[in-house]
Amino acid sequence: MDIVHPDAILIIRELRQHQMPTKTTLRDTKVQLRMRPLQKDVIARAAQLKQTTLTNFMVEHAFEAAQHILADQTHFYLSPEKWDEFVAALDAPPKNLPALRELLTGPDVFDEPAKPGSAR
Repeated sequence: MDIVHPDAILIIRELRQHQMPTKTTLRDTKVQLRMRPLQKDVIARAAQLKQTTLTNFMVEHAFEAAQHILADQTHFYLSPEKWDEFVAALDAPPKNLPALRELLTGPDVFDEPAKPGSAR
């Protein structure tokens, strides 16, 4: 059994609150697309097979694809053992990596060399 992080449940609730409006609500945002004729023909044939308009087909499928992409960025599922390992890694103190500390605190390629007589 997978464990879902509590934040994931909040995100799912938020997505459900922002679902597509029903046919009775006004659509007040417009998006214009440029595409090749072949792309439009293929999408229009698919919309026709689903017995919907080209606009509805494109909006529904783009919205669904966007939800999947966002879910991949915000949701992850772990077994209880992996969850414990993940939490332990988050709770552990940071490792001391002198080379990384020097890299992040030392001068970088955008720093100008100090000019003689100028304070830095």
